[in-house]
Amino acid sequence: MGNRPKFIKDLNARYVPKGEHIILGKGILDGEVVKEVNVLLPLKTINRHGLIAGATGTGKTKTVQVFAEQLSHAGVPSLVLDIKGDFSGISAAGVRNSIIDDRYAKTGLPWTAQNFPVELMTISGERGVKLRATVTEFGPLLLSKILDLNDTQTGIMSIVFKYCDDKGLPLIDLEDLKKVLKYVTDTPQGKADISANYGSISPASLGAILRSIVAMEQQGAAEFFGEPSFDVADLLHKQDGKGVVNILRVANIQSQPQLFSTFMLSLFAEIYLTFPEEGDSGKPKLVLFIDEAHLIFKEASKTLLNQIETMVKLIRSKGVGIYFITQIPGDVPENVLSQLGLKIQHALRGFTAKDRKEINRAVENYPITEFYDAGQLIQNLGIGEAFVTALDEKGIPTPLVHTYLISPESRMDVLTDGEVAELTSRSKLVAKYEKSVNKDSAYEMLTNRMEQTIAEAGAERKAKPVKEQPGMFETVLKSSAGRTFTNTLMREGARAILGMFGLKRRR
Repeated sequence: MGNRPKFIKDLNARYVPKGEHIILGKGILDGEVVKEVNVLLPLKTINRHGLIAGATGTGKTKTVQVFAEQLSHAGVPSLVLDIKGDFSGISAAGVRNSIIDDRYAKTGLPWTAQNFPVELMTISGERGVKLRATVTEFGPLLLSKILDLNDTQTGIMSIVFKYCDDKGLPLIDLEDLKKVLKYVTDTPQGKADISANYGSISPASLGAILRSIVAMEQQGAAEFFGEPSFDVADLLHKQDGKGVVNILRVANIQSQPQLFSTFMLSLFAEIYLTFPEEGDSGKPKLVLFIDEAHLIFKEASKTLLNQIETMVKLIRSKGVGIYFITQIPGDVPENVLSQLGLKIQHALRGFTAKDRKEINRAVENYPITEFYDAGQLIQNLGIGEAFVTALDEKGIPTPLVHTYLISPESRMDVLTDGEVAELTSRSKLVAKYEKSVNKDSAYEMLTNRMEQTIAEAGAERKAKPVKEQPGMFETVLKSSAGRTFTNTLMREGARAILGMFGLKRRR
């Protein structure tokens, strides 16, 4: 469709940055790989976020692997949310085969089998670095959003956090929070403290909050909240000049959407609050790859969607790029999609009217090109091929280019259980976060306080002298009738005595 010399000239003018960059592959025109056209991405704009989309089996995971490898070569660490569990092979060297030989003969690029530094991480008790956070670090507003509380319940949560702060009750895990809620609901002292200093709280609202916490615990959140809390600075490590690829294995996300939402919100918030402003640093500090993003957006609450949209807008100033990997661009909300500078689009399949509609929507988001019939070609892209459009060093969208992607240099398969055990056994971060720390916090303090109150009440009862119960005769004498009878008896007795002495009462 296009003029080869013009294609080379136009594409090289936009895909050859002057500063540091990474390579994705070579341009393709009329079905042939054009070795003169390198598809290069400036590191300067990697923090402008992106989308990697395509139908199942078109090579998205391998593209993410190539991307993470290239960033690692440039000394940029990454965090990959590995939902399918097929990304851990990046820590082992690849094996050359005929497919790789054929691909690199077409590109003319060198290929070296090598492994990359990896940290395996978990939020659900698997092997790897245990990611935890304290309830206090979340704060009442973020925790209320995760629990999907209404405005009244959110206000109560703020009161509870303030009460704990005033009383010196650390909120570390969910047991602490539940204990405080029960204390201010069930004990006279707790009720009195809250009512006198913070206003009355509806027991029904406290009960609803407790039920929401229990529901989140059933999704595994109990293991996530605690100490030591994870320091996001530990995502920024390098080894031998290569950026570490941090792999978070979350294969059970579909059964734990609330827990995963919890992690996402806390991670974004912690990075944004912790990392300094980067300005124009020339390359990103960290890149996040969120695989199978359609599962996240499908299960996400409106709160999570709003939070992600906000963080995508703000977090790039911290030198952090976020990349969503999904099947079709329509899986990503429009407000988020509009913030994504890089788009790597693998093949889409138009089997149904809905599929064809999604294809048309995807093509409409690409720059107009004279070299391709994008609507037709997008359905016929081969495995390891993709449409690419990015931002150049000036932040201007680059022309759409049909790209022949390079192959990963690491293993394109998962690690065995033995390899996972060996990798985690020599990890300093695994050792750092392996054992949870159970400090005295609100749960222990309130339990001790309640036990002490009960003990003091018992001691007070024992210290009081026991009065003897009056007998029946004493009881009768103390009664009204008894007093009348006693007076009469004494009066008649006095008369008898006076009579014996010959004395008479005066009239």
